[in-house]
Amino acid sequence: MPAGERAQLTADGIGIDRGGRTVLSGVSMSVTPRSRWGIVGENGRGKSTLLHILAGALEPDTGTVRRIGTLGVAEQEIDVVEGRTVGDLVDIELADARDALADLDTSAEGLATGRPEAVERYEAALSTAEAIDAWDADRRVDLALDHLGAVTDRSRPLAELSVGQRYRVRLACLLGAAHDFLLLDEPTNHLDAAGLDFLTRHLRERTGGVVLVSHDRALLSDVATTVLDLDPSRDGLPGVYGGGFAGYVEGRRAERERWAAEYEQQQAEHTKLSQDLSAAQNRLVSGWRPGKGTGKHQRATRAGGLVRAVHRRREDLEAHAVDMPPPPLEFRMPDLPAHPGVRLLRADEVTVGGRLERPVTLSLESGARLVVTGPNGAGKSTLLSLLARETAPTDGRVHTARTARVRLLAQESPHAVARSARDVFRAHVGRMVGEGVLRERDELSLGALGLLAPADVNKPLRELSMGQQRRLDLALALASRPHVLLLDEPTNHLSIALVDELTEGLRATGAAVVLATHDRQLQRDAGDWERLALDPAPSARQTVGGRR
Repeated sequence: MPAGERAQLTADGIGIDRGGRTVLSGVSMSVTPRSRWGIVGENGRGKSTLLHILAGALEPDTGTVRRIGTLGVAEQEIDVVEGRTVGDLVDIELADARDALADLDTSAEGLATGRPEAVERYEAALSTAEAIDAWDADRRVDLALDHLGAVTDRSRPLAELSVGQRYRVRLACLLGAAHDFLLLDEPTNHLDAAGLDFLTRHLRERTGGVVLVSHDRALLSDVATTVLDLDPSRDGLPGVYGGGFAGYVEGRRAERERWAAEYEQQQAEHTKLSQDLSAAQNRLVSGWRPGKGTGKHQRATRAGGLVRAVHRRREDLEAHAVDMPPPPLEFRMPDLPAHPGVRLLRADEVTVGGRLERPVTLSLESGARLVVTGPNGAGKSTLLSLLARETAPTDGRVHTARTARVRLLAQESPHAVARSARDVFRAHVGRMVGEGVLRERDELSLGALGLLAPADVNKPLRELSMGQQRRLDLALALASRPHVLLLDEPTNHLSIALVDELTEGLRATGAAVVLATHDRQLQRDAGDWERLALDPAPSARQTVGGRR
């Protein structure tokens, strides 16, 4: 049952290896009521793995975790059990409240019939129910369902819902339950502006502890009080930064600067030692002897001293070996083509029954910048799918210029396969060249994009993290060098650094870009782009030119 102010979640020296690779090492953190931890790091650094360890779903190879109190966990994916409904998911998350009220009813019956120890049992049951406010649990869940834009019909089967709808239902259940700790893995991926505001407000106001894995810079800025950075550091241990997200940004920058300065200093010392060693070795090889007049015994001892000096300098070199700060992955936006003066794509009065009810008209030329906004269900993904010719309109028409290449980065990754990222990318590029979509001289290599580390490109996709799979999705979308790039929630699962680099690349490219996103920081960064605000109410037409 919830422990209230006594609750504690402590990790000490957590480490775990997978396939001969160290995923986590030396992770320590203490989560208390009202503390809010943000966990950051490049894709594949073990952020989700750490949440699994904290939740008890995975045992670490080294270190310990101590848990006092209850945990609510929101992973990036949710398994669908055949026949399970929205109401079943609510009941699972509110099991503590259900049990508390049942115990209260049972003990009240015992109190009425004068059973022994009835008073003690009733007082214990009442204390538990009051601690978690069990009577209000369903109302809290209904409130969260409504504010997150989730399905409120508890009889609806989960299998009928989209990935995003299922995630919002599960998140609403967690927010409504009175857990001591919430462990949330990328909770903003399927939320619109209203849902983001509600989640932010709830996390700031709740009395329980929060551990938050997120790429959402706005959410981290608004919520996190402490940040755990899993990226490499000078001492090999994860960095812990106070002062919220701003403290992390400044602290991480200063840490990298100190690391680089120390490396340069030690490299200079390494060079000097190397020169001393070389000079000592040369003196031995040349048969150096002390000057005339020096005794025979002294000349012999000086030779031995020289040998010892050589060994000393060699030991000094080994002792001063320095690891260079590992260069982070750096995304390199490829040159995307432009057709100045050519209308690349036009949609005329397009609708899709039940998904995009209000007619939309838009026109795109090279260099166009368009942000599509609107609540969940307004048809943003449907519109991008229409523009990519992956969905047929119910009414209206989409026209694409004959020479224009249009590519869509969809919101969700396809199912992971056994093939490696390199093989999937090569097959994709080879297929486009074979079909005449892409010329051989325009082929891109996966490594040239800086999206996946060399150690990851040969791994099967199913062994990659969701963030790494998302990086491959982006690489595949860019591989065709599109004239029109359609991005549906492109920041989902991506690291903070990559989002910043991608934003810079999108602003500079000559291609037309259409962006559908709820990422508040990305919307601010694209504040000078043209806007198309979709509304689910079928009452008026929506038109935009789409020119920069």
